[in-house]
Amino acid sequence: MSPTVLLLFIIGYFVLLILVSYFTSKNSSDNATFFTANRKSKWWLVAFGLIGTALSGVTFISVPGEVGSASGAQFRYFQFVLGNAAGYIVVATVLLPLYYRMHLISIYEVIERTLGKVSHKTAAAIFLLSRTIGSAFRLYLVAIVLQRFIFDAMHVPFWLTIVICLALIWGYTFKGGLKTIIITDTLQTVFLVASVFLSIYFICNSLHVNLFSAFETIKQSGYSKIFFLDDFVTSKFHITKQFLGGLFVTIGMFGLDQDLMQKNLSCKNIWDAQKNMYTFTVIFVIVNLFFLSVGALLYVYAAAKGIPVPVDAITHKPRTDYLFPEIALNHFGGLPAVVFMLGLTAATFATTDSALTALTTSFCVDFLGFDKEENSQRSRASGVGIRHRVHIGFSLLILIVILLFNAINDASVVSAIFKVATFTYGPLIGLYAFVLFVPHRTVADRATPLVCILAPASCFFLDKYSTQLLGGYVFAEELIIVNGLLTFLGLLIISKRRQAVNESVA
Repeated sequence: MSPTVLLLFIIGYFVLLILVSYFTSKNSSDNATFFTANRKSKWWLVAFGLIGTALSGVTFISVPGEVGSASGAQFRYFQFVLGNAAGYIVVATVLLPLYYRMHLISIYEVIERTLGKVSHKTAAAIFLLSRTIGSAFRLYLVAIVLQRFIFDAMHVPFWLTIVICLALIWGYTFKGGLKTIIITDTLQTVFLVASVFLSIYFICNSLHVNLFSAFETIKQSGYSKIFFLDDFVTSKFHITKQFLGGLFVTIGMFGLDQDLMQKNLSCKNIWDAQKNMYTFTVIFVIVNLFFLSVGALLYVYAAAKGIPVPVDAITHKPRTDYLFPEIALNHFGGLPAVVFMLGLTAATFATTDSALTALTTSFCVDFLGFDKEENSQRSRASGVGIRHRVHIGFSLLILIVILLFNAINDASVVSAIFKVATFTYGPLIGLYAFVLFVPHRTVADRATPLVCILAPASCFFLDKYSTQLLGGYVFAEELIIVNGLLTFLGLLIISKRRQAVNESVA
């Protein structure tokens, strides 16, 4: 497939997004629209659009690729997805009622009202750090694919590829913010979901099997094992670790993340927000199952056609996340190539545009005090200009982080950085657990940052030396539980009995 043709389709895709942005923001581009979409979002639009946000470009290429990896992962990721589903139910029934009762713009205002200003800014800073690194990492991995299959042929340098991507995102989000993203994410989810189903169709067609017999092909492929029940101590794939990890990672990275909760808070009321969450959960589970099915079919196709797993140009090791783009772009071509590229682009930009809006919102509200009464005049007048500058600032910050990843140029180091970033959600779980379960106590506010640094640092060393310290035990995603528990215990140590319980949380 010609890189020029692929690029033209991507340009057409972004022209469509910019047109949507124009029509959704032409009558209103104030801060209320940008931050909360005036709390008038339709719950079913939010539910469908969240799929595009929750499933990044990394999911799009890495989940199918992992199915046939040398680790023997197969469908083990579905155990994690089931934990995610349980986590979404907890978010809908526990956290959403709290946020709506307190009528929040930034969810970290909960911490300020209960624990103090330093604790509040600590929680917000954790989000800003985690989401900046996570979003940069996701965009970086997908930009490598765009660079390899499109921009290298045009001799466009990597840094310019990233600048173009961020400029396009900024172009369709800077005015309408969340109001625009609710619509564009819904559109991008359509492309994402369509690309998954069409990819299954194209692979089945190439293998000369129909869609109904494809399920039997997957079952007989040797890649479809879902539940791993053996070797609890040393296996990361055990169902207990995967399910609990999925549950608590969802609570931390969804329920306590401004990016993903901001859309829920744009619904008219708590009932609409909960309907959105329940609907989203069902769709999320189904779509992930189809992603895994794509992975099994890709490996069946690769084996039938003698296609090896692509090798990383730097480490010379197999890169399973290159298999999907390799087959779609170099072996199928034509319409399948366009479908793949649009699906990958939709998954990536639905995540990054949402993150930029949330980072801007959190910084403006949590650090610049846009929601405070004393700053209301600035928020209405010069606040829009300040918000634009903050939005540009975070775009530049993500650019710098991506270029640092590229300079490191070591997949293992970059993966380690991403893993460290996920550790930071553990302190958020600990902070909110303290607010919810011991409302009769308050903390020494200035000591909170120390607790939130020591907990993930301790987990980092525990993860590294767990086999020596814990009789061969190997941590998977359930390490976030330990992280949250250490934070909770640390806060308990620096706490004292509250004189009067805050009625808004109790």
